[in-house]
Amino acid sequence: MTEESRTLYEVIGGEPTVRDMVDRFYDLMELEPEFQLLRSVHGPSLENARQRLFMFLSGWMGGPDLYQEAHGHPRLRMRHMPFAIGTQERDQWLRCMAWAMEDTGIDTELRVRLMNSFFQTADWMRNKPD
Repeated sequence: MTEESRTLYEVIGGEPTVRDMVDRFYDLMELEPEFQLLRSVHGPSLENARQRLFMFLSGWMGGPDLYQEAHGHPRLRMRHMPFAIGTQERDQWLRCMAWAMEDTGIDTELRVRLMNSFFQTADWMRNKPD
């Protein structure tokens, strides 16, 4: 199977890598003071968010469509409307994800590709004025 015919999910390393990346993302959010604003948007526990992001990214990357099977269409913007998301929250999310991908050992070229997609989505999620 050529690189071009593999899904992003396969290229990144499948479930173990996606799980590690998501776990590191939420661990950093919990531990690092620079993500305090982002952390405050999530409520007392990160477990639900951790599981939902893992499920979403699995399907989004071409792996098992776990999120859709459990919760229906993601409707990302609608599901995030209850949370105030501005430029600072967007930037903290992106920085946290970039750090998590680096710590997970994801190839630089793949990280750049993912960050371009993540930026477009994160920017679209903003719902409050700065």
